Amino acid sequence: MTALPLDRKSPSAAPAATPPARRKLVGLGLPIYVALALVFLLIPIVYTFVFSFNDSVKSNIAWRGFTFDKWLSVCNEPGLCEAFGNSILVGVVATVLATALGTAIAIALVRYRFRFRSSISLLLFLPMATPEVVLGAGLAAQFLALGTQKGIVTVILAHTMFCISFVVVTVKARVASLDPALEEAGRDLYGSAAQVFWRITFPLLLPGILAAALLSFALSFDDFIITNFNSGAVDTFPKFIYIAAARGIPAEANVIASAVFILAILIVVVAQVSRSARQKRLARLS
Repeated sequence: MTALPLDRKSPSAAPAATPPARRKLVGLGLPIYVALALVFLLIPIVYTFVFSFNDSVKSNIAWRGFTFDKWLSVCNEPGLCEAFGNSILVGVVATVLATALGTAIAIALVRYRFRFRSSISLLLFLPMATPEVVLGAGLAAQFLALGTQKGIVTVILAHTMFCISFVVVTVKARVASLDPALEEAGRDLYGSAAQVFWRITFPLLLPGILAAALLSFALSFDDFIITNFNSGAVDTFPKFIYIAAARGIPAEANVIASAVFILAILIVVVAQVSRSARQKRLARLS
């Protein structure tokens, strides 16, 4: 029998164990990375919230003292509330139009076969892939060529066109996941086409439609580039912030931004709590 060399390891030998110190370091790496990322993301939000209480006079760059006056008199800043109202108006109208049109387009693309269907699906992705500066400049040139006066209407049209693509992509995924047997069951029970749609199809599509509407409103409310090209003399909240940034964003603008952020957090929390309660009820019933 030939003896194995002493320096050759057996194939079945177990790998060397990782030192405890190294395992601990690797285990701490991910939490530290996540904490740093959260700090990086939250710094601007915390700054905005803190400086909404700043007792500023002309600029809101240096801290001058704590006060609630900015929260109690937020519309004292000239043009701020009007710009915020314009953003809400544009966002709501553009969201309604984009959601209605985008939902119909998504259903047509998934459920029906027609000429140029693939080309239309490809073209719908172009606004998402096109830089906003190109899209905004192109729309501004079209309005100029048509002799259309720029204002709130042109902003709504531009935002609607921009948001439709996002609505179609979101709702299209929901439509593709529906089980056709549910609608067939409704037709077997002598339901008309309208009854099947409103009582079966629409409730099943509603989560996707709401998600698309929220995304559309967020994109519209936050947009500056397309708005700046097509708004003319009309101010929206992002446009007001951009113009005011040269002298320091007023504390009243920080108040509105903080309120919007808090409202968004509350909506998310309420939605999650409602979803959890609904799941618990369904679990008890089953």
